[in-house]
Amino acid sequence: MRCYAMPEQRKIAVIAAFATLCVIWSSTWLAIKIGLRDLPPISFVAMRFVIAVVVLLAISIGRVRLLPVRRGDFKLLAYTGVLMFAVNYALLFWAELHVSSGLSAVLQATIPIFGMVFAHFILPNEPLRGQRVAGAALALGGVAVICSRLLDFGGLLSFWGGVAIVFGGAGAAFSNVLLKARSIQLAPAMIAAWQMIFGLVPLLLLGFFMDGNPVHFHWTKTAVFCLFYLAIPGSAVAFLLLYWLLPRMTVTNLQTISLITPPGAVGFGWLLGGETFALWSLAGGALVLAGVWMIFRKVEPAHVRDECDTALPHG
Repeated sequence: MRCYAMPEQRKIAVIAAFATLCVIWSSTWLAIKIGLRDLPPISFVAMRFVIAVVVLLAISIGRVRLLPVRRGDFKLLAYTGVLMFAVNYALLFWAELHVSSGLSAVLQATIPIFGMVFAHFILPNEPLRGQRVAGAALALGGVAVICSRLLDFGGLLSFWGGVAIVFGGAGAAFSNVLLKARSIQLAPAMIAAWQMIFGLVPLLLLGFFMDGNPVHFHWTKTAVFCLFYLAIPGSAVAFLLLYWLLPRMTVTNLQTISLITPPGAVGFGWLLGGETFALWSLAGGALVLAGVWMIFRKVEPAHVRDECDTALPHG
């Protein structure tokens, strides 16, 4: 069967979806930071995804298949869901108690570094190249600068907060690559919903054990706004966009979002959150972003993949 190029309208749709995702994820870092003034981190994460799952189910029931075709897909969704939503987000929310929203976003810019390494071993058409390895080394040097200075200026908890964000980012990258490698016959909304459901199980148990009954939390108007902003635009909408884009772009190109969102997060933190950044933090951040830029410099720009590519199906 002959393959035809994707229509121009669909290319525009991909660009618009990618830009929207960048703006949403640039702003969520500050929403997390502000919400943590009133809500405990683990329960905050869990409640965010409870609301997001309800929204995703509401828009999916009667429109798309709710269950995967193969039983084995549940294992993949469970594994990637725990990595993406339980491990990654629990570590991130805890870390933002001790690390600024802007620096948190910069540290999670390491996602494409881990993504390209995992893709090299799992996806045959995305091999490592020398320039990408050099970029990864530069970016990791920036991470080392940030974490070492966090230890000096913020103390031990700030240092471990930085390490936790990077560790969670590695789990998120591995999750993305696993989803790319295996076709799941399920709509993007339900892929995200099932991952959140599986990730919610440990989050809810841990949150209730550590934080107690949510009824007794400090429920301010600001906390409620941050929770629903993170749950609906920041989770339901964002992951719909992410999984809609995943079969249309390579994992490496899609993860360029990690190069775009950190400066956006720094901007939101400075403009709306009153965050300031020392020279060392900006220098470390610049190294991280320069390394990520090197990873993508001579790679084809983010593009729309035609329907003959092997990619994650979408509904």
